Amino acid sequence: MKKGPKDNELSSRTVSRRALIVGAAQLGIAGGLGWRLQSMQVEQADQFRLLAEENRINIRLLPPARGLIFDRNGIPLAENEQNYRVVMVREEAGDVDEVLNRLTQIVDLDPDVIARAKEEMYRRSPFVPVIIADRLAWEDVAAINVNAPALSGITAEVGLSRHYPYGGDVGHVVGYVGPVSDYDLSRIDDKDPLLQIPKFQIGKTGVENKMEAMLRGSAGTKRIEVNALGRVMRELDRKEGEPGKDIQLGLDERLQSYAQARMDGESAGAVVIDLETGDLRAIASAPSFDPNMFVRGISVKDWTDLNENKYRPLAAKAIQGTYPPGSTFKMVTALAALEAGVIGPEETVYCPGHMTVSGTRFHCWKRAGHGNMNYHESLKQSCDSYYYEVSQRVGIDKIAEMARLLGLGVRHDLPLSAVAEGLAPDRAWKQDVRGESWRIGDTVNASIGQGYVLASPMQLAVMTARLATGRMVTPRLIKSIDGVEQPSGIGDPLPINENWLRRTRQSMDAVVNHTRGTAHRSAIVAEGMAMAGKTGTSQVRRITAEERARGVTRNEDLPWERRDHALFVSYAPVENPKFAISVVVEHGGGGSTAAAPIARDILLQALYDGPPPLEAYPSVDRARIADQQKRIEERIATVNRGSAPA
Repeated sequence: MKKGPKDNELSSRTVSRRALIVGAAQLGIAGGLGWRLQSMQVEQADQFRLLAEENRINIRLLPPARGLIFDRNGIPLAENEQNYRVVMVREEAGDVDEVLNRLTQIVDLDPDVIARAKEEMYRRSPFVPVIIADRLAWEDVAAINVNAPALSGITAEVGLSRHYPYGGDVGHVVGYVGPVSDYDLSRIDDKDPLLQIPKFQIGKTGVENKMEAMLRGSAGTKRIEVNALGRVMRELDRKEGEPGKDIQLGLDERLQSYAQARMDGESAGAVVIDLETGDLRAIASAPSFDPNMFVRGISVKDWTDLNENKYRPLAAKAIQGTYPPGSTFKMVTALAALEAGVIGPEETVYCPGHMTVSGTRFHCWKRAGHGNMNYHESLKQSCDSYYYEVSQRVGIDKIAEMARLLGLGVRHDLPLSAVAEGLAPDRAWKQDVRGESWRIGDTVNASIGQGYVLASPMQLAVMTARLATGRMVTPRLIKSIDGVEQPSGIGDPLPINENWLRRTRQSMDAVVNHTRGTAHRSAIVAEGMAMAGKTGTSQVRRITAEERARGVTRNEDLPWERRDHALFVSYAPVENPKFAISVVVEHGGGGSTAAAPIARDILLQALYDGPPPLEAYPSVDRARIADQQKRIEERIATVNRGSAPA
């Protein structure tokens, strides 16, 4: 059918209308795109520029220098040393096994070290640097640099590593650092991103652990340009972090080293307290361990040797070891009775060599007995029967109260690992913990520091410091932080009658300086340096009636593990006390023979601030002491040489 002119005109109008609509739509879209482009380029330019920078630039953390630890005289106990190490980036290496094989031909590396490094490498992203080996000699670093073209992905660099110049002398106190483990991350709430850095080291034990937050410092940052795969192209800038705070201990390294050397060959602990400040001048545990072994990576053999040693070198006996205090506890029992008014200082108790309580016979150490004993004589000669009697009069609750007042059965707030609380038991404790009623026999046992009573060398030193000064001396380990002095531990006066304290000191003086005193053989004879003290021997085995009938077996005739613990607490000088000390020798036999001589020798070192003159010792001991001092000096020199940086 042929279209007419009207039809053509109508069709033309329809096309023009459609074109107009399409054109308008296109113009609208173009206008919208133009507006959006203008908005993005002008109004939102900063936002998109930031997004582009974040895609192009990464920020990486820079580990800060760890704070140093010093002794009271400024001697470094924990320091940072330069550490040459070799790192590898897996994506740059190509054939990892081939490159590592070439590396081992240049530098002698333990196969186990290589295996651990490879395991770490495949756990992480291919562009993350992983330490293959550290503590390399400069000659090794130079050899790696010379052969760099053949070692793709391998880089030698320098960092900082922890070093302990005095090794085992301070191992239990300062502690050591080690890489952050999954276990560490699971048990701490610290969100510091530094903890996510591979092989970043944190304090594991001792002061290094307890003061971690201050020693660690805060991270620095560096901005690096990376490509789309995350590979580093160049470093743009860096901002160094804040180094950790330096910490000064009240410890005297020379006295600490001497105490460690003096206890060589023993399983023992000793604590020395400065009575003017509460500073812990020495906290020695023997045997010890070299913390550098853990920083460098301890071998299986060394770890096995430490764990299987019956003397337990990893145990900080001075602070976490708890022992029945034996007769060193007798001052507690007597002061509780005197304060309660149930006995006077001159009142006597007859000692026939034993006492029967509720059908059970409790023996005095002197089988024939001591006869009539007042407080002074009972302490001087360490009569057990006297304390059996007075403890029944005063009761365990007041004895426990006095023990806590003097620092026993209390966990002292110290930045050390596993500080022991000990135990000053009372009626409520036994009911709550054991579900049993307290018995009078328990009180009798506790009166001489046996039974449930437990104390650490640290607590015994605090007790002695409080008795010597009449003040609530508090042990202080941290002397200053970044030069800021920390609160003193001098303490307020004890709420105990000064007359009773004075009589206690007179009796402790007689223990050492009277010819019938139990520690007389360990006296200090130098004028103005005399010490006062108390011996203690705590049983670790039960002596049967049959054994008593035939004669108690001597300690030296028993296996080491069945011998009694030897204890001694002391302070000096008697007239103007400056230092208090406690010594516990595990399975040492008797306090007068094993612990008292050690305490005397360490006290003299503290009083003279170094080796004392031979004239300070009884004349019969001087030849032996001269030989002993020579051997100790040789040992200290050997230990210090052995702890030099590898």
